[in-house]
Amino acid sequence: MGKSPAIIDADGHIFEDHSGIWKFMPAVFSETSRRTAVFPGLDHLHTPVGRTPPGSFAPVGPDGWLEFAAAVGIKAAVLYPTNGLAFGRITDVDWAIAVARAYNDWLHDAYLRRSPCFKGMALVPLQEPEAAVAELRRAVSELGMCGGMLPSTGLKAHLGAKEFWPLYAEADRLGCALAIHGGSHNGLGLDTMDVFAAAHALGHPFGMLVNFAGMVFHRVFERFPNVRFGFLEAGVAWLLLALERFDGSFAGFTPFDVRQELLRLEPGRKVSDYIVEQIRAGRIFVGCEGDEPLLAQAVKAVGAEPFVFSSDFPHEVNAESCREEVDELLANNALTEQDLEAILSRNAERLYGLAPSEAGASRKEGK
Repeated sequence: MGKSPAIIDADGHIFEDHSGIWKFMPAVFSETSRRTAVFPGLDHLHTPVGRTPPGSFAPVGPDGWLEFAAAVGIKAAVLYPTNGLAFGRITDVDWAIAVARAYNDWLHDAYLRRSPCFKGMALVPLQEPEAAVAELRRAVSELGMCGGMLPSTGLKAHLGAKEFWPLYAEADRLGCALAIHGGSHNGLGLDTMDVFAAAHALGHPFGMLVNFAGMVFHRVFERFPNVRFGFLEAGVAWLLLALERFDGSFAGFTPFDVRQELLRLEPGRKVSDYIVEQIRAGRIFVGCEGDEPLLAQAVKAVGAEPFVFSSDFPHEVNAESCREEVDELLANNALTEQDLEAILSRNAERLYGLAPSEAGASRKEGK
């Protein structure tokens, strides 16, 4: 490929400034509570994590992020939390609502107003779905965010459950994105895993598979056709597993579906056909990195339409390693130029509702 296309980072991260977030917390909390971290710990598995690559997990803020973006060639970055990946573990409903609003206000103030390079995904308190509806509406309509993040673990039900449908209905009305993101690995059968690398390797795709299954078999994608769902930071191999396993299990154990609410297939069609149909309709997107060994196979199986490039910065990467991943992706002879443009930019534009001109906007410093 002669020229590298503009890159949109579909899954970057920030390190939360907890003192900054506290400034947006309601007075009832800020006046009476100890000002500790606003989020619970990710899980008990993250300590100790072992050696990490040089330069990774650097405590960057907006300026460091812009330097990284310039070094890699990223024109726009959609930002997700770090400590906030444990948001689903908050059990106090009032606290969850307050933290979601405060985090979203802080992200808007610290990053989105800083530069048009930054795009935001809001926290929405699904601990009380009605409050999640209101916060998603505020974040998209007032703060200009691309949609909301849904934690893959911690909530009391999988994300296909009917109790969460009011949020999906609001996202459908707004025509925005909702993205499922892992990071907290509790409750996935890994609680006794004594090597973090193993828990990390399995936790992300396990969380995606559980929630993807719930959404597929409860027909969430077709019920809310204007929502664009992202499944992030779990690689692409889990999708291939879902295509294979869902077909055989549905054929062998087709639900009775007494209330006619579950997935129904016409004769001769498989669940994998249904999933590809939802991908073609622009409802399912999957995060990938540049060194995914099965990316070409996944593109062959479902097309290039769902895959969006993710840096994961500033976690276990730095500018040099991320640039190497981009170069490795561009050198993948099994992918066409059209595939590469889709993965590096066009698919993220569709997922997040970014106009091409907006995604390619120059990085001007905000005031």
